[in-house]
Amino acid sequence: MQSRNFKINMQPIHYTSKGFKELSNLIVSKNYSKLFVLVDSNTIDACLPYFLSNLATKAPFEIVEIEPGEENKNIETCTMLWEVLTELEADRNALILLLGGGVLTDLGAFVASTYKRGIDFVTIPTTLLAMVDASVGGKTGVDLGVLKNQIGLFSLPEMVLIDTEFLNTLEANQLRAGLAEVIKHGLIADADYFEKIENLKSLTEDDLLELVEKSVVIKQSIVNQDPTEKGLRKILNFGHTLGHAIESYCLKNENKTTLLHGEAIAIGMFLESHISMQMNLISNESFNRIKNCLDQYFTRVAFTKSDIENLLLYLVHDKKNNNGAVNFTLLNNIGSSVWNKEVSNSLILSAFEKYIEN
Repeated sequence: MQSRNFKINMQPIHYTSKGFKELSNLIVSKNYSKLFVLVDSNTIDACLPYFLSNLATKAPFEIVEIEPGEENKNIETCTMLWEVLTELEADRNALILLLGGGVLTDLGAFVASTYKRGIDFVTIPTTLLAMVDASVGGKTGVDLGVLKNQIGLFSLPEMVLIDTEFLNTLEANQLRAGLAEVIKHGLIADADYFEKIENLKSLTEDDLLELVEKSVVIKQSIVNQDPTEKGLRKILNFGHTLGHAIESYCLKNENKTTLLHGEAIAIGMFLESHISMQMNLISNESFNRIKNCLDQYFTRVAFTKSDIENLLLYLVHDKKNNNGAVNFTLLNNIGSSVWNKEVSNSLILSAFEKYIEN
C-alpha cells in the first residue's frame, strides 16, 4: 500500500475557486492515467454538472455511480466498485474523485485505499457534514451489517476541495445534520465557537463558509496531534457512542424512522451532555445551554423503554471499547472534554428519561 503520512500538511484543503485550480494543477503534475468521478444518484444531478464545468483538464475520465444512503455503505458496494474499476482498466496511476456526502466519502476513500493496494483519491464533499467531518482526518470505512464503520483504515486524500456552493443543493434536514458536527467542535474544543453557534440567527453563505473553515481548523489540529486515535483524537467521538447506537438501531428497526448521521449524533450529544452533568463534570447551567442549542436545530425523537433497552445492546460493538468496558467521551466544561470515561447503565437510562420527558 502507498505510504500515507499523517501530517496536516500532507492533506491540503482548498476552498472554492482556488480549490478547482489546485485540483487541475494536481492532475497535470501527477499525469494521471485516468480519472474516475464517484457520485451517487443524488450528486450526479445536483452536483456533477457544476463540478465538471469548473474542472479544467484534458485527462480521460469516467463517471461511476452508486446508490446513496447508509444502507449502501457496505462491503457489497465496495466489491461492485472494485469490479467496475477493474473492468474500466483503472491502473495504479489512476485518480478517484469523490463527489458526495459522508457515506460516499468514507466508502470511496476505503475503495481507493485498498484497490491495487492503494491509488490516489481527492475528496470533494458536497454536504456540510462531509465538509466539517468526513473529509478531514483520514478515516475511511464501511459498515458491517448495521454496525457503523467496523471495517476501515486511515488513509489521506491528495487534497480536499471544499466549495460551499454545493450546500445550495441540500435540503434543510441535511444542512441541520451537518450542524451537529459543527456544534460538537465548539463543545469539545472552543467555548467561544459554541457561543457563536448558539446565537446564530440565520445561516447565510458567509456564515456557512466561516463555520466550515473554523470546524476544519479545530478538527485538523486535533488529528495532527493524534492521527490514529490513541488518545486526544477520541474527543471527536463526543455524542457518537450513543449516537451510533441510535443510528444503527433506527436503521435496522422498520418501526423507526431512519436518522441522518448528524440527527443521531445530536441526540447522542444531548444524552452524553446529561451524563457529563450527572457525573459532576459540567454544571446544570451548561447542560441547559447545550440542550437549548440542540433543541433550536433538532426535533426530539420518540423512544420507548423497549427501544432504549434494545439500542443499548449496540454499545458492545463500539470501537472505543477496551477490555469489555464501554468508553465515552464526555465534557468537563463547554469547550473542554475528556475521554475513556466508563458510564453506568443507570446514568444512560437517566439521560434518556431527561431526553424523552419534554
